[in-house]
Amino acid sequence: MQPTESVSLLSRPKRIAQQAFTALEHFLHVEAASGIILLAAAAVALIWANSPLAHSYHELLESPLTFGAGGFLFVKPLHFWINDALMTVFFLVVGMEIRREIHDGSLSDFRQAALPLAAAIGGVTAPALIYLAVNHGSYAVHGWAVPTATDIAFAVGVLALLGRSIPSSVRIFLLTLAIVDDIIAVLIIAVFYSAGLDYSGLALAAAGVVAAAIMQQLGIRRAPAYIVPGAVIWTGLLISGVHPTLAGVVLGLMTPVVATRRHERVLVELSQAADHVRHAGVTTAHDLDHLEKPLQTLRVAQRELLSPVVRVQWALHPWVAYGIMPLFALANAGVPLAGLDFSSPDTASIFFGISLALVAGKPVGVFLASWILVKLGLCRLPTGVSWGGVTLISVLAGIGFTMSVFIATLAFKEESALNVAKLGVLSGSLVAGCLGLGWGVLYARRPRD
Repeated sequence: MQPTESVSLLSRPKRIAQQAFTALEHFLHVEAASGIILLAAAAVALIWANSPLAHSYHELLESPLTFGAGGFLFVKPLHFWINDALMTVFFLVVGMEIRREIHDGSLSDFRQAALPLAAAIGGVTAPALIYLAVNHGSYAVHGWAVPTATDIAFAVGVLALLGRSIPSSVRIFLLTLAIVDDIIAVLIIAVFYSAGLDYSGLALAAAGVVAAAIMQQLGIRRAPAYIVPGAVIWTGLLISGVHPTLAGVVLGLMTPVVATRRHERVLVELSQAADHVRHAGVTTAHDLDHLEKPLQTLRVAQRELLSPVVRVQWALHPWVAYGIMPLFALANAGVPLAGLDFSSPDTASIFFGISLALVAGKPVGVFLASWILVKLGLCRLPTGVSWGGVTLISVLAGIGFTMSVFIATLAFKEESALNVAKLGVLSGSLVAGCLGLGWGVLYARRPRD
């Protein structure tokens, strides 16, 4: 094969790979579409829980499900399996996204990540302080972390509604901020919302981590093989008092970010197999047998062209975005409005504190932190991002549905307080979304500054 032919063979697959495997576009597309489904699921839950069929909603969530075999049976209500088991897969995808961004994404270069990192810290601190100020001296202070998270699906969904008039750099800034937000939320859950630790459970979880690490060293790349060590980690964390969904984060951060083979060799094999298929001259069904080997090579090359973290994340992300997250919304957004009691000062302060923290605290924290760092000369705005764009990002950061509701379920054990907290999250996120959409329309029409 001549060198020029080799270059041409490599250039075409590279172009195909770049077009087919653009992670950011894929991620944003799925998140934008899932935001609509997530909103619909939350609306269905709210309507269902306040309809004449409300009893069926609660009965469904409390219906027991049994897992196990032989003498070991684990019986928990459906609500537990959604919040504590299925959401582990959600956190697995979160962990893998964090792993990728730290390795070669927006978090790999500190100078590039410094501004979104500072903005995210400001966007966590300000709402927490507002909530604590509103609920000072009340038992409700335990819910200070509820309004600190940003929902990627809803926020990106609003940007999608605004169309391509919003610069891609604004989307990347928001995405990076939301990922850092997820990191902080995971740390908050691990540190502040875990019960007294049972070290035997931690030992079991550590054994699962070691098993997963050994499997990686042995070259085991099949994702289903890691279900068993993942289940061991999950069970260990559940026993220890640490929230078991964090098992997903642990496995996500352990997922390899480097492809098993060199891209150059895989691309050559991909080109050769493609040429074999194209020039095979298939005329009869019998001739198809000759294509079995090159087609198998194409499948293997396509898989090995991507790192395990990308492959697994892309396989799971649609299931999480279109299935698990809407199911979580359906199971947790059903707040019975008739049973809410705002006559109690504590109850009213929970609702007001969460709503105000999301609508005002998030934008103030994100914008102020960004402004201070830029004015001090420690950071600069990314190319294509104006202060109008930062304002849009700041307002959209107040949409905190999924992670905020999840933290609320950990922070409040009393049903009345939990329902009020959920309503505060729903109300604050809805207002933040509407404000973000309104400002986004104005921002899209004004000349870039």
